[in-house]
Amino acid sequence: MMPLAPNEPVIVDFPLRGEGWVAVNSPGDRVPSHGTDMLGQRYAFDFVRVDERKALRVHPASGARAWLFGVPTKECYAWGVPIYAPLDGEVIAAVDGIEEPSWLHPVRDAGRAMWNGVTFRPEHLPRVLGNHVILRCGELFAAFAHLAPGSVAVAPGQAVARGELLGRVGHTGNSTSPHLHFQLMDAADPLRAKGVPCAFRAYEVRTRSGWRRVEDGIPRRRQRIRSVPAGEP
Repeated sequence: MMPLAPNEPVIVDFPLRGEGWVAVNSPGDRVPSHGTDMLGQRYAFDFVRVDERKALRVHPASGARAWLFGVPTKECYAWGVPIYAPLDGEVIAAVDGIEEPSWLHPVRDAGRAMWNGVTFRPEHLPRVLGNHVILRCGELFAAFAHLAPGSVAVAPGQAVARGELLGRVGHTGNSTSPHLHFQLMDAADPLRAKGVPCAFRAYEVRTRSGWRRVEDGIPRRRQRIRSVPAGEP
């Protein structure tokens, strides 16, 4: 069982694999990371996947094409990528079946997200989180939001081990592109939970001279990061 120490970040595994990940919202740059303490997201992360272009492109289309015509959701680099449990725990919530837009339209999606925030009511929580999983580990709770429809691989009451598949990245709920929203909190219900600081046990950051390993770190916005290769401690 995992107790909580005041103001000390909880160290967990990075929940994604591969490279090209960027935290577009991170407590490494500002707290609250999303501009609010609501829904236990004071220290939350939003991870998107990008290509080699200097601008943060989450899909292969040009910026003009995306803004004018949109992009199929499934063309986004993060869509469908597996999400793994970053710690041992018990599943206390596993919601699937919420549909996602088949196309990504930046203006429409940003407007929808803003409207959901302005008009939020407790009963609207599923449409904000989309398909999601919440794990319990002692006094700690881990939430994973915006999963792809039909991808949730666990069920309430199930014990999961660190590294076990939870679901896949999607574009459901309050999402402007396929991404993983990940947070730690001190209660099962996001409506009354407070955020808990989090750091990742090991990952690598891309620098001009190559990849640099980081341990017990918090990714900064726009850092391009990757998981530690399989088999490394």
